[in-house]
Amino acid sequence: MPVKISDDILMKVEKPARYTGGEVNSVIKVHKAETVKFAFCFPDVYEVAMSHLGGQILYSIINNREDALCERIFAPWTDMESKMRDNGIPLFSLETKTPASDFDILGFTLQYEMSYTNILNMLDLAGIPINRRDRGDDYPLICAGGPCVFNPEPLTDVIDFFLIGEGEEKINMILDATKNAKKKNMSKAGCLDMMSDIEGIYVPGLFDEYYDSTGKRIKEIDRKIKKVLVKDMDKAPYPKKPIVPFIKIIHDRTMIEIFRGCMRGCRFCQAGFTYRPVREKSPDVLVKEAKTKLEATGYDEISLASLSTSDYCALGELTDKLLEITEPLNISLSLPSLRADNFSIELMEKVQKVRKSGLTFAPEAGTQRLRDVINKNITEEDMLNTASIAFKGGWTSLKLYFMLGLPTETMEDVEGIANLAWKIKQIYKEHGNSQRKPLNLTISTAFFVPKPFTPFQWEPQISIDEMVKRQRYLGELLKKSKIKYNWHDYKLSRMEGIISRGDRSIGPVIQKAWEKGCRFDGWAEYFDYNKWMEAIEECGIDADEFACKNRSDHEILPWDFIDIGVNKGFLLDERYKAYKEITSENCRENCLACGVASYGAGICFEHN
Repeated sequence: MPVKISDDILMKVEKPARYTGGEVNSVIKVHKAETVKFAFCFPDVYEVAMSHLGGQILYSIINNREDALCERIFAPWTDMESKMRDNGIPLFSLETKTPASDFDILGFTLQYEMSYTNILNMLDLAGIPINRRDRGDDYPLICAGGPCVFNPEPLTDVIDFFLIGEGEEKINMILDATKNAKKKNMSKAGCLDMMSDIEGIYVPGLFDEYYDSTGKRIKEIDRKIKKVLVKDMDKAPYPKKPIVPFIKIIHDRTMIEIFRGCMRGCRFCQAGFTYRPVREKSPDVLVKEAKTKLEATGYDEISLASLSTSDYCALGELTDKLLEITEPLNISLSLPSLRADNFSIELMEKVQKVRKSGLTFAPEAGTQRLRDVINKNITEEDMLNTASIAFKGGWTSLKLYFMLGLPTETMEDVEGIANLAWKIKQIYKEHGNSQRKPLNLTISTAFFVPKPFTPFQWEPQISIDEMVKRQRYLGELLKKSKIKYNWHDYKLSRMEGIISRGDRSIGPVIQKAWEKGCRFDGWAEYFDYNKWMEAIEECGIDADEFACKNRSDHEILPWDFIDIGVNKGFLLDERYKAYKEITSENCRENCLACGVASYGAGICFEHN
């Protein structure tokens, strides 16, 4: 039976449109007994969830099937959660207000480690046992995908199966298996056995023998789970009628994905390695997609989505064709993820054809030495030239992103951030812009978090004391130059570091933290570091073992049973080159034989 939510409850919570559904292009289907019912679950608030392109893609694929349906379930904000618990309202879907427990599959996307307590909270609100071992055949299958599944181990007590790689590639096989299991009245165990035969599917229950009761691995896993990916992006499905929210969301615009993967090889960047090889969509396909989405949504902005937009091979051709559509309709074109080494006057002019927004670049490090260590492959000259081009074009707002605590970083590298910012400020004055309007220059920093499947996966985080020291030092330097400084909470980065390299023993910590009231940990107003530290202590975990340990080359890592296509030896070579401050060329200039060319797609393949 659908859940009923009174107007009285909705009028007493912030942004009731988060829970009402009924948006333009949302899909309502009849719940038939034979229909495979899939709920796309995002463990964060509506505005964040509705900005996620992957969710819209899966929603479209599933609802295009006659034998399946997909509805959305997002984490209720704390005010709504309180009302739901007080009034006995279970977690429900937006489309038909169906209780989450009535679906066949609940599919969570793991975008960020600090959203994990929200997954537990959502299951509890649904009346579903948190531990997979406590869920019988009457409960839905709980699955997960997304970037964080490249280390699934911290959530193996919770999730029945993980999809390692790109969801649209195998979602139909997952639905087919579920349909077959329903038709044959299979047990959950039987269904999971069938799921495990699908490439990219990791069923943790089938690997329990490799771990002891504390979650520590007791023997090496003798089989690999290979990631799956879409090989031909021109044939990749996309939502022709994206859902249009009633309220403003984080990315309130039409998004078109121009390519996946990255050719750069920044040594800290997990996505740059796990989403290899680079696969581009052709300009004509993208223009058709843009037209279709604009007609279906009415948005006044298009954003080109990728890891590094200015690396798209046919960017000039694509932007020209898009501007022919957008300019007459006063629709702006947004190009996020630009690089300072290929920002041109021509590109600048296209970006500001309709309206001018701020520019954002990520030098990541303040000195050339450290940029070479991380293989950023941009110079200070690149940054200063880019700033000069922007200021000549009339830009008065610039944001620069950096990391603190990168491997081999010194205080001189930290000082380099302030020096670069000061030089950019001086260039603005030289152009005479400051006589008309002051420069809005913002420096933002986050702390380095070692991530699986990167050359820095073996590296430690710096200590909390060092984090505080470096952040304060940079803050004082920027304050003297009157430059705005935004920083990421170092305690949040520490927790992210613990979970990102965690094994199965971290699972009880996450549950204990949730039991203590942790949820929405990615939100500053709700993150409680003390509760997390209490949970770690009560579970008998050495936090430094996960965050601050410098792991040996030969150590078996929790995620080693996953095959992303990139050779471990290649990652180690990149690590050694980092310590020698040697950079590597990008994949377009020279194939470095990382191993992923075996997938038979992308520019890596063309070099073989």
